[in-house]
Amino acid sequence: MTALLRVESLTKQFPGVLALSDVTLEVDPGEVHVLLGENGAGKSTLIKMLAGLYTPSSGRIVLSGQEVSFATPRDAREAGISTVFQELSLVPTLSVAENLYLGRLPSAGGLVARRRLRELARTALDRVGADIRLNARVSTLPRSAQQLVEIAKGLIGDARLLILDEPTASLGDRESDRLLELVQTLSGHGLGIIYITHRMREIPRVGHQVTVLRDGRRVETLPVTGTGEDRLVELMTGRAQEDLYPSLSRTPGAELLTLRNVEGPELHDVSIAVRAGEVVGIAGLLGSGKSSVGRTCFGLDPLQSGSVEIAGKPVKRLGPASAIRRGVVYYPSDRRNQGLALCRPLYANITLGSLRDASASTFGFVNRRRERSVSMSFVERLSIRPGDVGRRTELFSGGNQQKAVLARGLIHDTEVHVFDEPTVGIDVSAKADVYRVMAELAAAGKAVLLISSDLPEVLGMSDRVYVMHEGQVAAHLTGDEITETAVLAKFFGEAATTTPGGPSA
Repeated sequence: MTALLRVESLTKQFPGVLALSDVTLEVDPGEVHVLLGENGAGKSTLIKMLAGLYTPSSGRIVLSGQEVSFATPRDAREAGISTVFQELSLVPTLSVAENLYLGRLPSAGGLVARRRLRELARTALDRVGADIRLNARVSTLPRSAQQLVEIAKGLIGDARLLILDEPTASLGDRESDRLLELVQTLSGHGLGIIYITHRMREIPRVGHQVTVLRDGRRVETLPVTGTGEDRLVELMTGRAQEDLYPSLSRTPGAELLTLRNVEGPELHDVSIAVRAGEVVGIAGLLGSGKSSVGRTCFGLDPLQSGSVEIAGKPVKRLGPASAIRRGVVYYPSDRRNQGLALCRPLYANITLGSLRDASASTFGFVNRRRERSVSMSFVERLSIRPGDVGRRTELFSGGNQQKAVLARGLIHDTEVHVFDEPTVGIDVSAKADVYRVMAELAAAGKAVLLISSDLPEVLGMSDRVYVMHEGQVAAHLTGDEITETAVLAKFFGEAATTTPGGPSA
């Protein structure tokens, strides 16, 4: 059988940087080929060449036995290659139907043929099993629905190869499951798929072959069947999986963060406690209310009743500024939209809102030299690469952007650190760095609250775990009770169980 896609010795050289070197791989019709690697491994460079955004420095792209070259993304689409990038290309103010056929709207008499547009749009959505209103504005849709619209848009025409770049990075477990089922369905219909993910558990669900890239080179291509996660992590990073989660002995102290019978827009009678010197995990499905716990602690979600206590003292009017003054820092789940000013340089993001704590502001004037110096110290501490504090933040990888968010929180000398989905869309090596920071904080006697949809992360890092369901604490697990089976059993609302370690009386 002729391969749908064959990449032969593909290389991309930028001035002073060899981004991709001599990479070869094949994708057959109906195959899901997983592309795996840390940020900076060359994945984005490879798919941008396939998508017509970059021109290869050398090597060949062969599609169904014919060598092809693309000067523009349109060339790639017309050849049958459709790419859905992690950052969606939808126009928020337009309708679903208009987004699907933007640039190719059906017309009659110089006007948009609305009836024909709806027919075409419905056919496109049906192909991906999406029951979405055609006249809905994209900005009103949840991320999972927007992702389906983007995929449906990519499949319009004669797409033979679909490239999915981190399609589940911003989705919860249920939405991710639906998307993975869609990938299986599309491959079953003969569509070739290149699938990029940092979620290791997705690989055996959908993948047939997996190619691991490291430092711009292909390390190995393996069949997914029979290849364990430990082996893939070792190929990506050069180190064993067991080294991912730091193993440090911790002795919990006094309660530094306590929620008592908290009621809010998404929370119902929630009581949790986090002590000095421990990492407490909060697990749950999307919509379970777990993120609202962190937002309430920081004053971003309103407290309707109950109390939030910091170091044993109830706080009546809690907001971000007062939370920081009282010793709480919050790392948001959406770093791009809630945590960073992407168009600003790295140093400005690290010190944003923290100039006083960084000693970089005197009498209202900013000391740029001091600001850069403090930022550089965190660049070195967190291994942010490249180490150029003047570089625009949008040009850094997701993992390095996340480290910038961490740096800004670490500038403050605070006792409580609330991490909300801290490793979404970042590679294994960057995850290890985030986990190291969390472990160091706990070892230094800080209270760490980890809110995450990544179950292995919660299990690997937490001393205690609360499981959320429909805005309530469904379980509080400690010690040997913290298992994948126990946590999953509570995701869907079995009767709540409580063990010692909740808020003290």
